Amino acid sequence: MNPLAFSTLGMPGAPADEVIAVAARYGCAGVELRCAEGEIVSPDTSPGDLRAVARAFDAAGIEIVAVCSYTRVARPDGDPVAEVLRHVEIAEALGSPYVRVFGGVEGQDDPATTATRRLAEVADRLPDNGVDVLLETHDVFLTGEAIAGVLAGVGSPRVGALWDVVNPWRAGETAADTADTLAPYLRHVQIKDAAAPTELAPVLPGQGAVGVPGVLAELDRIGYSGYLALEWERMWYPDAPPIGEALAAFRQVIGR
Repeated sequence: MNPLAFSTLGMPGAPADEVIAVAARYGCAGVELRCAEGEIVSPDTSPGDLRAVARAFDAAGIEIVAVCSYTRVARPDGDPVAEVLRHVEIAEALGSPYVRVFGGVEGQDDPATTATRRLAEVADRLPDNGVDVLLETHDVFLTGEAIAGVLAGVGSPRVGALWDVVNPWRAGETAADTADTLAPYLRHVQIKDAAAPTELAPVLPGQGAVGVPGVLAELDRIGYSGYLALEWERMWYPDAPPIGEALAAFRQVIGR
């Protein structure tokens, strides 16, 4: 049975004790922490504060499943490799196994080649600390096919895939095709729902058009045993119902 988690995207600005309380109430073994200003952790959080956050979640028996960065590894400006490695340091301090990264921005020339090169550099520079990097189905790499193409080029077990189930669906890729292409690389899955490919406001899981039960069936077929994490985008859609309502629907569609 897959353990359950949720992203703090659904509780913008909430302190650690509130996130822990929600996780305990709804039977979630883990959480994804957004790494952003105004959240529990940010890229500038001090080592002492990171240790305090780690102790709080550890004492509650809640795993920090992923540190969710907002680094786009193929973007044309800045130093994305250094940013990713900084998030790896944060994840290590928190005892988290994964750092989430995005791909690039629309209109770039050959973002797949850039992402492959930079993620290969990240892989070469990763310390032996148990933290791996996951490229999410997002932005210029919406589909499993696109993510798998990059990861095959990287060729490292330290760089894997995160399947956000809405994005391949809205790009027209079937759940079966996404599952098959991501199977060798898949480490983490974000569950959410939407009314239509062009209407991305949050819909309670199981009540939209994505076909969450079908996604779950495909995950069973490929033997996925990792976390199922609710991504409830209340940060971007403040009028969405509270996360408790979303977690109740999430548990129901999963059959818990």
